[in-house]
Amino acid sequence: MGTLTLEEVAFFKEQGYCLYHRQLFAPAQLAQLHTIFEEQLAQKGAKLSDELDTPHFRDERLLAFLLSKEVLDLVEPLIGPNIALWSSHFICKDPYTGRATPWHEDSAFWEGRCSAYDQMVTVWLALDRSTRANGCMQVLPGTHLAGGFSEYVDIDPTRNTFASQIKDLDTSQAVSFELEPGECSLHDGRIMHGADANTSPYRRCGYTMRYLSTAIQVYPDKNRGHRIWLARGKDLAGNSYDVM
Repeated sequence: MGTLTLEEVAFFKEQGYCLYHRQLFAPAQLAQLHTIFEEQLAQKGAKLSDELDTPHFRDERLLAFLLSKEVLDLVEPLIGPNIALWSSHFICKDPYTGRATPWHEDSAFWEGRCSAYDQMVTVWLALDRSTRANGCMQVLPGTHLAGGFSEYVDIDPTRNTFASQIKDLDTSQAVSFELEPGECSLHDGRIMHGADANTSPYRRCGYTMRYLSTAIQVYPDKNRGHRIWLARGKDLAGNSYDVM
């Protein structure tokens, strides 16, 4: 547990990602997070296991993790001391049937919802071991510097977690994020990334925790029903926040 080194911060700024091969939470905390996830999974109804978006809206116990010192100490060196909690998502790829995640930029799916996209970061915490075999995340290093709004084409949503992907993308230089349970990665909201389907006998579950600088304005009329929290520091853009 701790924060990023100066070398890791510099690497993130240049390449758009960082792998944190240390335990993010203490064992008891990680066990509690597993319990909350399994409860969410049991209550998902007709949803697929990869569709458990914004679970902290339904279970505020997750705020203890999302607003924790452990996570915010990783985020602060990347986007500064004034941090808002933007979103979270349990992404679980079941054995043999877990769908592929098309190549995309997070910023492209958030377009128009806020004033800027250059100070948004996702912490991807591995709840299960994440490997090439079970469909770990992959990124194209440095592509966050392209701006975050590529051209997209439609694809089959029954085989993928959403219905579009970046057009004509060469992924031969992709880097795979292989992580042990309890380790995490961090990536810029504009970086190109995706994941293969899970064709292995092993589940691959992660918890994404997404943050933005409070210097970014979140437009209320484009985010109806969405909730954000002031995680650390002070508001700089006149945003409205939920309270615990």
